[in-house]
Amino acid sequence: MAKILFYITLVLYGFATLMYLFWLMRTTIATGNIARNVLLSGFLVHVLALLHRFVSVNHLPIANMHDSLSFFGVALVGIYLAVEHRYKITSLGSFVTPVAFLTMLGSSTFANELKPLDPLMQNAWIYSHTILAFVSYALFTISGGTAAMYLIQSHLLKTKNQGHIFQKLPSLEKLDDISYRCLNIGFPMLTVAIITGAMVATKVWGSYWSWDPKQTCSLITWLVYAVLLHGRLAVGWRGKRAALFSLAGIILLLFSFVGVNLWFPGLHAFK
Repeated sequence: MAKILFYITLVLYGFATLMYLFWLMRTTIATGNIARNVLLSGFLVHVLALLHRFVSVNHLPIANMHDSLSFFGVALVGIYLAVEHRYKITSLGSFVTPVAFLTMLGSSTFANELKPLDPLMQNAWIYSHTILAFVSYALFTISGGTAAMYLIQSHLLKTKNQGHIFQKLPSLEKLDDISYRCLNIGFPMLTVAIITGAMVATKVWGSYWSWDPKQTCSLITWLVYAVLLHGRLAVGWRGKRAALFSLAGIILLLFSFVGVNLWFPGLHAFK
C-alpha cells in the first residue's frame, strides 16, 4: 500500500511541478490554483504513505536512502505550502517543487525495503534530531530558492529587462525578507539537531564526536549558515551577498545529506 501511495505522490508532485513552471510562463489564476491544489493533494498522499511505513516498522522511516529522501520531500513540500499561504508567492513554487519532485524521483531509484532501526536509536533524541534536521533542511532549501529568485530579479532590474518573468517575481525586498526568515528559523533548528545528534551518537557509538564524514560536513554547513546569520544581524548583509551565501549553503547542505551518506564510508553511510 505504501508503495502505491508513494508513486501516486510522485505523479502528483511531477504534475504540480509542470503546472508551477507553466504558471511562471503563462499567468492565469486557474493555473496557480491547480498547481497549489495538486501539490497539496500530493502532500496529503505523501503523509499517508509515510504513516503507513511508520506503522509497519514502528519507528520513523529513515533507515535507508529511499526513506530519508522521501522524508525530506514531505518536509520540503509541507513547509513550502505554509510559506506560499503566508506570503501569497506562487512563483516560488516554480523553484521549490522541482527540487521536491527530483528528491522523490531520486528516492524511487533506491531499494524501498522496510529496515528495522537499531534498538539503541529508538528513543526521543533520534526523533527530535531527525525531525529538526529535515525541517531545517527544508527551510534552507526554500531560502536557497528565494536567493535564486533574488539573483534573477536583480539581474533583470540591472539589465532593465522588465518582461514577463520580471512581472512574475516578487520584489527584491520581499524575497530577501523570506530568505532571512527561513534562515532565522532554520538555523536554531539545525543547531539543536546537531546537539541532539551528538547525544544519539554518545548513546549508540560511545562518543558524541568522531570526525565522521557526515558530522564533519554538517559542522561545516552549520558554520556557513552561522557566518550568514552573523553577517545579516551584525554586519547588515542584504541582497546579493546574502543570496550567494544562501546558495552556497544549500549546495553544501544537499551534498552533506546525499553525497556524504552515499559516497563516503562512515557511521552515517547507507549500506
